[in-house]
Amino acid sequence: MTTSNFASLLGRWLIAACLMLAWSLPLRAAEAPPAQQQAERQQSQPGNNAPMWREVRQDKAHFTNNPGNEAGVLIQTGGDAWRHLRNGSVTVYGGWLVILVAAAIMLFYMIKGPLTNHDPLTGRLIQRFPRIERVIHWLTAGTFLILALTGLAILFGKHVLIPIIGHSAFGYLMVLGKNVHNFIGPLFAVSTLAMIVIWARDNVWHNIDALWISKAGGLLSGEHVPSGRFNFGEKTWFWIGVTILGLTVAATGLILDFPNFGQTRADMQLASLIHAIAAIVMLLLAFGHIYMGTIGVKGAYDSMKSGYVDETWAREHHEHWYNDVKAGKPGHPQS
Repeated sequence: MTTSNFASLLGRWLIAACLMLAWSLPLRAAEAPPAQQQAERQQSQPGNNAPMWREVRQDKAHFTNNPGNEAGVLIQTGGDAWRHLRNGSVTVYGGWLVILVAAAIMLFYMIKGPLTNHDPLTGRLIQRFPRIERVIHWLTAGTFLILALTGLAILFGKHVLIPIIGHSAFGYLMVLGKNVHNFIGPLFAVSTLAMIVIWARDNVWHNIDALWISKAGGLLSGEHVPSGRFNFGEKTWFWIGVTILGLTVAATGLILDFPNFGQTRADMQLASLIHAIAAIVMLLLAFGHIYMGTIGVKGAYDSMKSGYVDETWAREHHEHWYNDVKAGKPGHPQS
Protein backbone atom coordinates (compact mmCIF):
# COMPACT_ATOMS: atom_id res chain seq x y z
CA MET A 1 0.00 0.00 0.00
CA THR A 2 1.39 3.30 -1.01
CA THR A 3 1.71 6.25 1.27
CA SER A 4 -1.01 8.19 -0.61
CA ASN A 5 -3.48 5.31 -0.36
CA PHE A 6 -2.79 4.97 3.37
CA ALA A 7 -3.38 8.67 3.93
CA SER A 8 -6.64 8.55 1.99
CA LEU A 9 -7.87 5.56 3.98
CA LEU A 10 -6.88 7.18 7.26
CA GLY A 11 -8.81 10.33 6.31
CA ARG A 12 -11.94 8.33 5.60
CA TRP A 13 -11.70 6.63 9.00
CA LEU A 14 -11.34 9.95 10.76
CA ILE A 15 -14.40 11.39 8.96
CA ALA A 16 -16.45 8.29 9.86
CA ALA A 17 -15.35 8.51 13.48
CA CYS A 18 -16.33 12.17 13.69
CA LEU A 19 -19.76 11.43 12.23
CA MET A 20 -20.35 8.61 14.70
CA LEU A 21 -19.28 10.85 17.57
CA ALA A 22 -21.67 13.60 16.41
CA TRP A 23 -24.61 11.21 16.22
CA SER A 24 -23.85 9.77 19.65
CA LEU A 25 -23.87 13.12 21.47
CA PRO A 26 -27.72 13.52 21.56
CA LEU A 27 -28.05 9.92 22.67
CA ARG A 28 -25.60 10.48 25.49
CA ALA A 29 -27.49 13.60 26.54
CA ALA A 30 -30.77 11.66 26.54
CA GLU A 31 -29.13 8.98 28.64
CA ALA A 32 -28.14 11.52 31.28
CA PRO A 33 -28.94 10.50 34.89
CA PRO A 34 -32.48 11.47 36.12
CA ALA A 35 -31.02 13.76 38.78
CA GLN A 36 -29.12 15.69 36.15
CA GLN A 37 -32.25 15.95 33.96
CA GLN A 38 -34.26 17.27 36.90
CA ALA A 39 -31.61 19.85 37.69
CA GLU A 40 -31.53 21.02 34.09
CA ARG A 41 -35.35 21.19 33.98
CA GLN A 42 -35.49 23.23 37.19
CA GLN A 43 -33.30 25.81 35.51
CA SER A 44 -35.55 26.18 32.45
CA GLN A 45 -38.95 25.41 34.06
CA PRO A 46 -38.66 25.99 37.83
CA GLY A 47 -41.41 24.69 40.13
CA ASN A 48 -43.03 22.40 37.55
CA ASN A 49 -43.16 25.34 35.16
CA ALA A 50 -44.93 27.46 37.78
CA PRO A 51 -44.12 30.80 36.08
CA MET A 52 -45.96 29.69 32.94
CA TRP A 53 -49.03 28.53 34.88
CA ARG A 54 -49.08 31.70 36.95
CA GLU A 55 -49.16 33.66 33.72
CA VAL A 56 -51.90 31.44 32.29
CA ARG A 57 -54.09 32.00 35.37
CA GLN A 58 -53.94 35.79 35.06
CA ASP A 59 -56.83 35.85 32.56
CA LYS A 60 -54.48 37.15 29.87
CA ALA A 61 -55.20 36.43 26.21
CA HIS A 62 -52.36 34.59 24.46
CA PHE A 63 -51.86 33.77 20.81
CA THR A 64 -54.44 31.55 19.12
CA ASN A 65 -55.79 30.92 15.65
CA ASN A 66 -59.34 30.68 17.04
CA PRO A 67 -61.19 33.96 16.30
CA GLY A 68 -63.71 33.45 19.12
CA ASN A 69 -64.08 35.94 21.98
CA GLU A 70 -61.54 35.19 24.76
CA ALA A 71 -60.33 32.13 22.84
CA GLY A 72 -56.78 33.03 23.83
CA VAL A 73 -57.60 32.85 27.56
CA LEU A 74 -56.76 29.29 28.58
CA ILE A 75 -57.89 29.52 32.22
CA GLN A 76 -60.42 32.08 33.52
CA THR A 77 -60.06 32.00 37.29
CA GLY A 78 -63.32 33.90 37.87
CA GLY A 79 -65.16 30.69 37.05
CA ASP A 80 -64.17 29.19 40.40
CA ALA A 81 -65.48 32.20 42.33
CA TRP A 82 -68.73 32.12 40.31
CA ARG A 83 -69.22 28.40 40.95
CA HIS A 84 -68.65 28.75 44.71
CA LEU A 85 -71.09 31.66 44.98
CA ARG A 86 -73.80 30.07 42.82
CA ASN A 87 -73.59 26.59 44.36
CA GLY A 88 -72.88 27.98 47.83
CA SER A 89 -74.41 31.17 49.20
CA VAL A 90 -76.98 31.78 46.44
CA THR A 91 -78.32 28.24 46.46
CA VAL A 92 -78.22 27.64 50.22
CA TYR A 93 -79.59 30.96 51.47
CA GLY A 94 -81.92 31.38 48.49
CA GLY A 95 -83.41 27.94 49.04
CA TRP A 96 -84.02 28.53 52.73
CA LEU A 97 -85.62 31.91 52.05
CA VAL A 98 -88.05 30.37 49.55
CA ILE A 99 -89.06 27.71 52.07
CA LEU A 100 -89.36 30.07 55.05
CA VAL A 101 -91.36 32.77 53.25
CA ALA A 102 -93.79 30.22 51.79
CA ALA A 103 -94.20 28.63 55.23
CA ALA A 104 -94.77 32.04 56.88
CA ILE A 105 -97.53 32.92 54.41
CA MET A 106 -99.25 29.56 54.97
CA LEU A 107 -99.01 30.04 58.74
CA PHE A 108 -100.46 33.56 58.48
CA TYR A 109 -103.41 32.25 56.47
CA MET A 110 -104.06 29.48 59.00
CA ILE A 111 -104.10 32.02 61.85
CA LYS A 112 -105.83 35.04 60.29
CA GLY A 113 -107.72 33.63 57.31
CA PRO A 114 -108.76 35.80 54.35
CA LEU A 115 -109.93 39.40 54.47
CA THR A 116 -113.67 39.40 53.86
CA ASN A 117 -116.31 42.04 53.16
CA HIS A 118 -117.96 43.73 56.12
CA ASP A 119 -121.17 44.58 54.31
CA PRO A 120 -123.22 42.22 52.11
CA LEU A 121 -122.65 42.29 48.35
CA THR A 122 -125.03 44.45 46.32
CA GLY A 123 -125.03 42.40 43.10
CA ARG A 124 -124.10 45.53 41.14
CA LEU A 125 -120.81 45.15 39.33
CA ILE A 126 -118.22 47.76 38.48
CA GLN A 127 -115.42 47.27 35.95
CA ARG A 128 -111.99 47.22 37.55
CA PHE A 129 -109.75 45.89 34.76
CA PRO A 130 -110.53 46.13 31.02
CA ARG A 131 -109.63 43.21 28.78
CA ILE A 132 -106.30 44.60 27.52
CA GLU A 133 -105.03 44.96 31.10
CA ARG A 134 -106.13 41.45 32.01
CA VAL A 135 -104.47 39.95 28.92
CA ILE A 136 -101.16 41.65 29.71
CA HIS A 137 -101.40 40.69 33.37
CA TRP A 138 -102.05 37.01 32.67
CA LEU A 139 -99.38 36.89 29.97
CA THR A 140 -96.83 38.28 32.42
CA ALA A 141 -98.07 36.08 35.26
CA GLY A 142 -98.10 32.93 33.10
CA THR A 143 -94.59 33.43 31.73
CA PHE A 144 -93.34 34.33 35.21
CA LEU A 145 -94.71 31.11 36.71
CA ILE A 146 -93.13 29.00 33.95
CA LEU A 147 -89.80 30.76 34.42
CA ALA A 148 -90.06 30.39 38.20
CA LEU A 149 -90.68 26.64 38.03
CA THR A 150 -87.94 25.94 35.49
CA GLY A 151 -85.54 28.34 37.25
CA LEU A 152 -86.09 26.65 40.61
CA ALA A 153 -85.45 23.27 38.99
CA ILE A 154 -82.23 24.54 37.38
CA LEU A 155 -80.94 26.09 40.63
CA PHE A 156 -82.11 23.54 43.21
CA GLY A 157 -82.99 20.49 41.12
CA LYS A 158 -79.80 18.53 41.70
CA HIS A 159 -80.40 18.74 45.47
CA VAL A 160 -84.15 18.06 45.42
CA LEU A 161 -85.07 16.15 42.26
CA ILE A 162 -82.09 13.83 41.67
CA PRO A 163 -82.71 11.85 44.89
CA ILE A 164 -86.33 11.37 43.76
CA ILE A 165 -86.17 10.76 39.98
CA GLY A 166 -82.51 9.87 39.45
CA HIS A 167 -79.78 11.34 37.28
CA SER A 168 -81.05 10.21 33.86
CA ALA A 169 -84.60 11.52 34.26
CA PHE A 170 -83.26 14.72 35.78
CA GLY A 171 -80.94 15.19 32.78
CA TYR A 172 -83.83 14.89 30.30
CA LEU A 173 -85.97 17.18 32.45
CA MET A 174 -83.25 19.84 32.54
CA VAL A 175 -82.74 19.75 28.77
CA LEU A 176 -86.46 20.46 28.36
CA GLY A 177 -86.58 22.96 31.23
CA LYS A 178 -83.57 24.96 30.09
CA ASN A 179 -84.91 25.33 26.54
CA VAL A 180 -88.36 26.34 27.82
CA HIS A 181 -86.71 28.84 30.16
CA ASN A 182 -84.61 30.35 27.37
CA PHE A 183 -87.50 30.73 24.92
CA ILE A 184 -90.09 32.01 27.43
CA GLY A 185 -87.70 34.63 28.83
CA PRO A 186 -87.97 37.17 25.97
CA LEU A 187 -91.78 36.92 26.06
CA PHE A 188 -91.71 37.72 29.77
CA ALA A 189 -89.50 40.74 29.08
CA VAL A 190 -91.94 42.13 26.50
CA SER A 191 -95.02 41.59 28.67
CA THR A 192 -93.28 43.17 31.67
CA LEU A 193 -92.54 46.31 29.66
CA ALA A 194 -96.19 46.41 28.54
CA MET A 195 -97.39 46.08 32.14
CA ILE A 196 -95.16 48.97 33.24
CA VAL A 197 -96.52 51.16 30.45
CA ILE A 198 -100.21 50.57 31.21
CA TRP A 199 -100.02 50.75 35.03
CA ALA A 200 -97.26 53.23 35.85
CA ARG A 201 -99.68 56.16 36.20
CA ASP A 202 -101.88 54.19 38.61
CA ASN A 203 -98.98 53.42 40.95
CA VAL A 204 -97.70 56.89 41.81
CA TRP A 205 -97.52 57.97 45.45
CA HIS A 206 -100.51 59.70 47.04
CA ASN A 207 -101.04 61.00 50.57
CA ILE A 208 -103.66 58.31 51.21
CA ASP A 209 -100.85 55.75 50.99
CA ALA A 210 -99.45 57.01 54.31
CA LEU A 211 -102.67 55.95 56.03
CA TRP A 212 -102.42 52.51 54.43
CA ILE A 213 -98.86 52.15 55.72
CA SER A 214 -99.77 53.26 59.25
CA LYS A 215 -102.49 50.59 59.43
CA ALA A 216 -100.50 47.91 57.55
CA GLY A 217 -103.30 47.68 55.04
CA GLY A 218 -105.64 46.19 57.66
CA LEU A 219 -103.91 42.82 57.45
CA LEU A 220 -103.67 42.48 61.22
CA SER A 221 -106.77 44.39 62.31
CA GLY A 222 -109.06 43.15 59.54
CA GLU A 223 -110.31 46.64 58.70
CA HIS A 224 -110.45 47.87 55.13
CA VAL A 225 -108.22 50.88 54.66
CA PRO A 226 -109.25 53.31 51.88
CA SER A 227 -106.94 53.62 48.86
CA GLY A 228 -106.89 54.63 45.23
CA ARG A 229 -107.00 52.20 42.31
CA PHE A 230 -103.99 50.41 43.83
CA ASN A 231 -103.02 50.42 47.50
CA PHE A 232 -99.48 50.89 48.78
CA GLY A 233 -98.83 47.15 48.97
CA GLU A 234 -99.74 46.76 45.30
CA LYS A 235 -97.62 49.79 44.42
CA THR A 236 -94.64 48.28 46.25
CA TRP A 237 -95.00 45.09 44.26
CA PHE A 238 -95.30 47.09 41.05
CA TRP A 239 -92.22 49.29 41.50
CA ILE A 240 -89.89 46.86 43.26
CA GLY A 241 -91.16 43.48 42.10
CA VAL A 242 -92.28 44.19 38.53
CA THR A 243 -90.27 47.24 37.49
CA ILE A 244 -86.89 46.99 39.23
CA LEU A 245 -86.56 43.24 39.73
CA GLY A 246 -88.56 42.28 36.64
CA LEU A 247 -86.44 44.42 34.34
CA THR A 248 -83.25 43.22 36.06
CA VAL A 249 -84.22 39.59 35.58
CA ALA A 250 -85.24 40.26 31.97
CA ALA A 251 -82.04 42.17 31.09
CA THR A 252 -79.66 39.65 32.65
CA GLY A 253 -81.66 36.80 31.13
CA LEU A 254 -81.25 38.28 27.65
CA ILE A 255 -77.49 38.60 28.25
CA LEU A 256 -77.40 34.89 29.09
CA ASP A 257 -79.76 33.98 26.25
CA PHE A 258 -77.68 35.71 23.57
CA PRO A 259 -73.97 35.33 24.44
CA ASN A 260 -72.82 36.28 20.94
CA PHE A 261 -72.70 40.06 21.39
CA GLY A 262 -69.19 40.35 22.76
CA GLN A 263 -69.88 39.31 26.36
CA THR A 264 -66.84 37.97 28.19
CA ARG A 265 -66.96 35.03 30.55
CA ALA A 266 -66.81 37.46 33.48
CA ASP A 267 -69.83 39.31 32.06
CA MET A 268 -71.79 36.07 31.80
CA GLN A 269 -70.84 34.99 35.33
CA LEU A 270 -71.88 38.35 36.81
CA ALA A 271 -75.13 38.31 34.84
CA SER A 272 -75.84 34.77 36.06
CA LEU A 273 -75.42 35.73 39.72
CA ILE A 274 -77.50 38.92 39.42
CA HIS A 275 -80.17 36.98 37.51
CA ALA A 276 -80.42 34.29 40.18
CA ILE A 277 -80.48 36.70 43.15
CA ALA A 278 -82.99 39.09 41.55
CA ALA A 279 -85.21 36.18 40.50
CA ILE A 280 -85.26 34.74 44.03
CA VAL A 281 -86.15 38.11 45.61
CA MET A 282 -88.82 38.67 42.96
CA LEU A 283 -90.28 35.23 43.68
CA LEU A 284 -90.42 36.00 47.42
CA LEU A 285 -92.36 39.21 46.74
CA ALA A 286 -94.55 37.37 44.26
CA PHE A 287 -95.57 34.94 47.01
CA GLY A 288 -97.19 37.84 48.85
CA HIS A 289 -98.79 39.24 45.69
CA ILE A 290 -100.20 35.85 44.68
CA TYR A 291 -101.49 35.24 48.19
CA MET A 292 -103.31 38.59 48.37
CA GLY A 293 -104.69 38.17 44.85
CA THR A 294 -106.12 34.68 45.45
CA ILE A 295 -106.95 33.32 48.90
CA GLY A 296 -105.75 36.27 51.01
CA VAL A 297 -108.50 38.71 50.01
CA LYS A 298 -111.91 37.34 49.21
CA GLY A 299 -113.10 38.53 45.78
CA ALA A 300 -109.67 39.78 44.61
CA TYR A 301 -109.21 36.95 42.12
CA ASP A 302 -112.55 37.70 40.44
CA SER A 303 -111.39 41.23 39.59
CA MET A 304 -108.61 39.87 37.37
CA LYS A 305 -110.58 36.87 36.15
CA SER A 306 -113.66 38.67 34.83
CA GLY A 307 -112.56 42.29 35.14
CA TYR A 308 -115.53 43.18 37.38
CA VAL A 309 -116.04 43.45 41.14
CA ASP A 310 -119.06 44.04 43.32
CA GLU A 311 -119.59 47.64 44.41
CA THR A 312 -119.32 46.63 48.06
CA TRP A 313 -115.90 45.09 47.44
CA ALA A 314 -114.75 48.16 45.51
CA ARG A 315 -115.91 50.56 48.23
CA GLU A 316 -114.35 48.61 51.10
CA HIS A 317 -110.99 47.92 49.42
CA HIS A 318 -110.43 50.90 47.11
CA GLU A 319 -112.78 53.58 48.33
CA HIS A 320 -111.16 56.56 46.60
CA TRP A 321 -111.09 54.76 43.27
CA TYR A 322 -114.72 53.67 43.77
CA ASN A 323 -115.84 57.23 44.48
CA ASP A 324 -114.07 58.52 41.35
CA VAL A 325 -115.68 55.89 39.13
CA LYS A 326 -119.15 56.51 40.58
CA ALA A 327 -118.63 60.23 39.96
CA GLY A 328 -118.03 59.54 36.27
CA LYS A 329 -114.24 59.96 36.39
CA PRO A 330 -111.87 57.53 34.61
CA GLY A 331 -110.63 56.10 37.90
CA HIS A 332 -106.96 56.89 37.30
CA PRO A 333 -105.12 59.11 39.80
CA GLN A 334 -105.43 62.79 38.98
CA SER A 335 -102.24 64.82 38.98
